[in-house]
Amino acid sequence: MSPTAAPDPDGTSAGATKATIEAAGPRDDTQTRTTYHHGDLRRALLEAGTDLAREGGPDKVVLREATRRVGVSANAAYRHFADRDALLGEVVSRAQARAADVISAAMDAVPSDLEQGPRARARFRAVGVGYLRFAMDEPGLFRTAFAVPVDLSRAASTDAAGADGLTPFQLLSTALDAMVEASVMSPDHRPGAELLAWSAVHGMAMLALEGPLRDLPRGAVDELAPRLVRMVDLGLGLSDGGGDVDDGGA
Repeated sequence: MSPTAAPDPDGTSAGATKATIEAAGPRDDTQTRTTYHHGDLRRALLEAGTDLAREGGPDKVVLREATRRVGVSANAAYRHFADRDALLGEVVSRAQARAADVISAAMDAVPSDLEQGPRARARFRAVGVGYLRFAMDEPGLFRTAFAVPVDLSRAASTDAAGADGLTPFQLLSTALDAMVEASVMSPDHRPGAELLAWSAVHGMAMLALEGPLRDLPRGAVDELAPRLVRMVDLGLGLSDGGGDVDDGGA
């Protein structure tokens, strides 16, 4: 009797014969198998999970489907993720990191030659505009990033940070701090301001994606976004600085 072959790292048996493989019929994962290199299965599963989230939101992130797309056995996936929730948790962080990149791009579009106060306000508004832009452009990732029932434990997690090293929550916080430093926001109004501003733009996003506003054309949401963030900053008690500020095209 020949010795039993040990399974290789991707969950297949090294003793599988050509006849057995041919009898099983053609595999449907030939293409997906080329998406990762030996030893990089964790990254491949995360990418598959992120693709699933992009296609259908958090409910579509299923570990078994991720393994099917990558082309490995379920047992191989369990070496990296204990269960579906473990995979989903990391996909949530990835989705938040993507949101941070979109928000950062909106903030960076604000002209650098503005005076300190108007620029601080414009960058704050750009956070909200970027948030809504991400929601409309990536609805599946947006739902995964911000609709999964998790707490604020990821608010400062490096796993949820964008390319500039900040999470969406940190970007909002730094924008608010900058307005206090520029004396366009009273320090008395600063505590809890993140939660108020976030709630306002998130409410608009969810109404546009899943609520009564879901039939609005995309252009209408884009036009409403700057008006919403103007209402938010005025609602936070900001000084108008002698007039409105340019959003910098954010």
